[in-house]
Amino acid sequence: MIIKSFELEKLKSSNSNIHLIFGKNDGIKEDIISTIYLKDFVGEILKYDETEILNSKDEFISNLLTRSLFESNKIIIISRATEKLYPIINDILERKKLQTKIIIKSSNLEKKSKLRSVFEKDKTLVCTPVYEDDVRALNQVINNFLRDQKLNLSQEIKNLLIERSKGDRINLKNELLKLKFLSITKHKLTTEDVFKLTNLADNYSVFELSDNYLAKNYKKVSNILNENNYSSEDCIVIIRTLLSKSKRLLKIRNEIDNNPNIDQVISNFKPPLFWKEKDIVKKQAQSWSTDEVKEMIYKVNDLEALVKKNAANSVFFVSNFISNY
Repeated sequence: MIIKSFELEKLKSSNSNIHLIFGKNDGIKEDIISTIYLKDFVGEILKYDETEILNSKDEFISNLLTRSLFESNKIIIISRATEKLYPIINDILERKKLQTKIIIKSSNLEKKSKLRSVFEKDKTLVCTPVYEDDVRALNQVINNFLRDQKLNLSQEIKNLLIERSKGDRINLKNELLKLKFLSITKHKLTTEDVFKLTNLADNYSVFELSDNYLAKNYKKVSNILNENNYSSEDCIVIIRTLLSKSKRLLKIRNEIDNNPNIDQVISNFKPPLFWKEKDIVKKQAQSWSTDEVKEMIYKVNDLEALVKKNAANSVFFVSNFISNY
């Protein structure tokens, strides 16, 4: 059964336990998974690459179909699926005992694909094709974000954001987050703000700078600082981004103190981490102790207060802070 990406309300009432999402738009895939399946979900989230399943097929199916009375709810997410997964899915369907939710992510599947065909024709299954975002879809992403964050932007700014995101909702969300952080200190945002904040898109983003700082990638941080000319507005966004990511890291470190299995903590963390972030977040968690993260958060708060009092020297203060771990 086909449920298109703009019909997601139908998924909430669907009884299907297996959902195939295929296409090149990774942003929509992550939106579907986070809003439909992981939001408010309580239980275990297991993530596999197709190759892991193919290498241990019998063990995977056995664990999938065997469930104790005390086991929590479970969602399984399979990435980079191809036609090779079809025999395993077919095997699972023939047993008809599945209680666990399975989400399968794949790139483009041809119409003659057996995997795609079985999901399109079987009414007990769901598949969703995800295509490139058009202007209308990206406008909706902006409007949803503004509604949730209680912000306002002119249509001119929205159009500029869409243009600068290059048709990618992941890029668009990154730019929206920058504006969100800036709005904390500046209530009315202008097109000039958008130009200043998004001029990093072709070089290194604020998020990459913050991520590499927290991962203690000294050489990368140095390259980013050397290759960008930051403004005072950029500095505020850098600080707010670093503070936000540091607070997330503190939560992860607190969980690791109770459960030393870092991979498990990161996989089960809520709100879920975007798959592209997981490796660098793991490195961040391994690079700092819980007490060190707490101390850093205090220092970042002090840095923000200093920058607000001395806006003319904000670039110096931020660059100096980031350059000295």
